[in-house]
Formats: sequence, structure tokens, C-alpha cells
Amino acid sequence: MEPQESRDAPDGTDAHPEFMCASFNQDTTSLSVGTKTGYRLFSVTAVDKLDCIHEGADCPDVYIVERLFSSSLVVVVSVSLPRRMNVYHFKKGTEICNYSYSNSILSVRLNRQRLVVCLEESVYIHNIKDMKLLKTLLNTPANPTGLCALSVNHSNSHLAYPGSATIGEVTVYDANNLSTLTLIQAHDSPLAALAFNASGTKLASASEKGTVIRVFSVPEGQRLFEFRRGMKRYVSISSLSFSADAQFLCASSNTETIHIFKLEQHSPNRDQQSPTWSAYMGKMFTAASTYLPSQVSDMMHQDRAFATVRLNMFGLKNISALATIQKLPRLLVASSDGSLYIYNVDPQDGGECVLIQKHRLFDSSGEEAEPKEEENPEDVSPQPASQSYAATVALASTPPSSTTLTGYSEEGGAQRGEVIPEHEFAEGPVCLDDEDEFPPFGNQSN
Repeated sequence: MEPQESRDAPDGTDAHPEFMCASFNQDTTSLSVGTKTGYRLFSVTAVDKLDCIHEGADCPDVYIVERLFSSSLVVVVSVSLPRRMNVYHFKKGTEICNYSYSNSILSVRLNRQRLVVCLEESVYIHNIKDMKLLKTLLNTPANPTGLCALSVNHSNSHLAYPGSATIGEVTVYDANNLSTLTLIQAHDSPLAALAFNASGTKLASASEKGTVIRVFSVPEGQRLFEFRRGMKRYVSISSLSFSADAQFLCASSNTETIHIFKLEQHSPNRDQQSPTWSAYMGKMFTAASTYLPSQVSDMMHQDRAFATVRLNMFGLKNISALATIQKLPRLLVASSDGSLYIYNVDPQDGGECVLIQKHRLFDSSGEEAEPKEEENPEDVSPQPASQSYAATVALASTPPSSTTLTGYSEEGGAQRGEVIPEHEFAEGPVCLDDEDEFPPFGNQSN
């Protein structure tokens, strides 16, 4: 099948001048793109079209934008205010709250229970239901890239971040119970990438060398898999991502190749069941490895890529994610050249993935925002005493006064700005206009 392109634009290997950053949401159904003029949210649930569902111009030069699943909650950080995090309800066009920190924000991670803000030497953990600061992890090892990962599974909310600035040690933290779970000695070199699977029971890691990718069990910290990305050169791993079923793991870097690894345990008697030449050679290599130096022996036991993607660019930033779109496995690649690439993945035989679609992210002539729903009289009637969280954050905010919203300092220097009024939030994960995810919250009072 010949790859198709959704916009008529020439190919190029230069970064798009409007592109600032990109991130997929927690279930890979949405793509968020930070731009010079604001941010854009796209739906990625179909192959042949890319719908721009929202374009925000609240602030320019957005270098962090994160969306909570398919909800209306979006977190934005801009170059002009790098110490300030703004949380928006984008469908209502209102700001939920904002927080300012003692230093520049390097990354933000969120699930339905927690919102995590990572600075170079500290980590802030918020309760996403009311945005209160729960815990500040101060004096963490220097983390200039803001590397951290938060599990999508809100029932455990595992958080991983570097435990050392000189070696590849991972600290795994329980963001629900606010306690350290374990330390994992993952690599000899400093960490470059971390990612949890959907259930938060597996953690993938890569070091600055970028040659070996390892997968550990959580919270035990036992090494489960080890994959070799390459041997010829060191690379910078830009993203790691599990498939929803945790059967595959993809790794993208600053090279032209994206690797997909298959997480399968080899049966001890598999070679006996398949007496092939490759099985025979495998036995020979395994036997020989016991007489070789440990570094060589480790290389002989590392699995290679199950499938690969060859990009038509080199040296550009990109992030990749595995998704199921229209009931088939796909690989999504968002590149700083301003394009989203979609590839077919063969889950049985692997091999070279086939490019089937290319979407342009910045050609406004072909993009239309999701139509807004007309307001019914019921929507503008006085709010009842018990209302949903989505309705609460849609309330018009009042200017801060000396008796109400003066702003206050939290532990570790986070400063809370203008916020929604205090409420008693029902127990359970946050919901913002997501009727398919959770029922509306009730039992809220001013």
C-alpha cells in the first residue's frame, strides 16, 4: 500500500518553525502539540483523518502541554512564564487554577488521581481532584531534562524518577501513599528515558548511551527483559512507550530508526520443539557465552528488535507511541518537522513497518476545530447545590481579594494562584466532561 498524505505539502527534514513540543495522552487517543502561538489538541482515533478538536491561544510559546485522557483538563507551561503551570478546562475556556514554583518547570505528568510537576532538583505531587499540593520531594538528584514517569493506573500511581545524577538508578515512588517503594539499579550510565506500562507493573528504562533498554517488574524491581537497540553508536532515546497490552515496547531516538521490541518469555524447551538450524546455533552461542567476558555474554542474551521503522529524517526530535486504531495495531510518530506519521505493525511477524498515512499538523487550511455544542436553556440555568466537577470549574472566577484568594505558600515553595472555590470532592478519580469514563461527581458544596 502506498502511503498517503493528508495535506499537500513538500517533504522536508527541517524542524517546523511553529513546533515547540508534542505529547500523547495516557491512552494514545489524543495528541497535544505546543506551538509558537499556543497549543493544539488532535484526535488520533482514525487513520485517514486528523481532527483538530481545540486550538488554544491562552499563551504563546508553549513548551509543555499535557491532556488528561479525553477530558477537558489540559496543563500548559509557556516559555514566557516557565515557573508557572496553568490548568485549563479547554471546552469551557476557563482556567481551573495555576501554580508557580521556585524554578523552571521541566515536565508534567498526570493520571486521574495525581498531577506531578518535575523541576531540576525537586518533584511536586498534587491531588488532581482539587489541585492541592500533597508532597514535595526536595533535593532530588540533578535532573536537567525533568525525566520522570507516572503510571496511568490511578489505583497505584507509581512514579519513577532518577535516583542518581551519575548512574542509572531509578527511584520508584508510590504517589498515592506518598512513600518510596524501591530503588532499581537499571544502568551504569545516567538515565535518559522511563516509561510504565498501563497497569503500572512494568517499568522500561534506557540510559544516555541508548544501546540497551531494560524492563523491570514493579514494585519488586526484578529485571524481566533486556533489549539491544544497537551497537555501532550511542544515541539519545527520546521516548519509550508500551502497547496497551504490554506485549510490545517502542523506542524512538535522534536517529532515523524506531525500534519495536516484543515482550515474550522464551520457553526453556522451545528449541527442542523446533530443531532448526537457528535453534542449534542459539544453543551453541548460549554454551559459548559461559566462557566469554560478562559484557560479551550479556550482549549474546539480549533480544533484538521485533519490528523497525525507517524515518525519512535524521536528528529531529520525535516521540512515538503504540496504539490500536480501527482494531489494528499502529505506531504513531509525532515529529518536530510538523507531521504525524502512522505505520502498520505486524504483531505476528514484525519486520519493517509500513507507512500508511502522514498528517500535517500546521496546515490550517485543512483543519477544522470540533464544532461547539449549542447551549440549551438548562445549561445556563442556576446551578443546583450538587453539581459535577466539570460544572464547578466552569463557574466564572472572581477576582482575588484580601479576605478570600490571597494566595499562599505551600511546602517547598509552590505558590498557588487564583483558584476555584474550595469544595468537598467526592472520592474517586477526576472526571471532566467524560461521560464514558466516570459518572458525574456529586455531594459538593461551597
